[in-house]
Amino acid sequence: MTAEFTGSRVLVTAAAAGIGRRTAERFHELGAEVFGADVDAAGLATLPGGIGRRRTDVSSEADVDALFDEALAALGGLDVLVNAAGTAGPTATVEDSVPGEWRACLDVNLYGTYLCMRRALPVLKREGSGSIVNFSSTAGLFGYPNRSPYCASKWAVEGLSKSAAAEAGPAGVRVNTICPGAVAGERMDRVIAAEARLTGVPEQEVRDAYVRLNSLHTWITADDLAGTVLFLCSAAGAKITGQSIPVDGQTQGL
Repeated sequence: MTAEFTGSRVLVTAAAAGIGRRTAERFHELGAEVFGADVDAAGLATLPGGIGRRRTDVSSEADVDALFDEALAALGGLDVLVNAAGTAGPTATVEDSVPGEWRACLDVNLYGTYLCMRRALPVLKREGSGSIVNFSSTAGLFGYPNRSPYCASKWAVEGLSKSAAAEAGPAGVRVNTICPGAVAGERMDRVIAAEARLTGVPEQEVRDAYVRLNSLHTWITADDLAGTVLFLCSAAGAKITGQSIPVDGQTQGL
């Protein structure tokens, strides 16, 4: 696989930390030319040398346009787009949620994914090949209480991706989604803390429940997800498009 990605041109959002960072690092380690974007400029600054970077709010059309203008110039084109940018959104019942917070979650998770795809697809279609990997979630497959904007955004990413796959397939471009389960890290820690506050259940009980909800009784790691991205973008995944790939230890739902 090392030689396979040598010279590939890859753009990764949310590259400053977590899943996006590990994905950018893995492509870079395998010889790809990588450009990373994130709203966290300080985090981007710590990426390994040789990875391009630009601070970007993916919910801003102007920011995304500036990102693609710079990244395409730096990379000389594009072979892979990984849309890893996302936000957990508020934890509240539907009736208690704040409209502005609800909308902000969709702006990042759904509209941001659309804005990046909107710029990437014409480039990939002209190339006659390429792969887009969008991040949904098991929340895009099940309903979760007290997480309605996050669930709604991730279900919508599924529909967006399947539609784009049908449109882009004749041009040789593939579009898939990855649906992570509970991913170990700071973001999940914040989700658990918010859920514990809302429900009055101790944090450790909430944490344990997430593990019990999958058959492997394990947390998912950024490395697990980066490996799946690499597979989908490799020759081994060349005939996979329009699919939703759960990486969740087989979540059983709620």
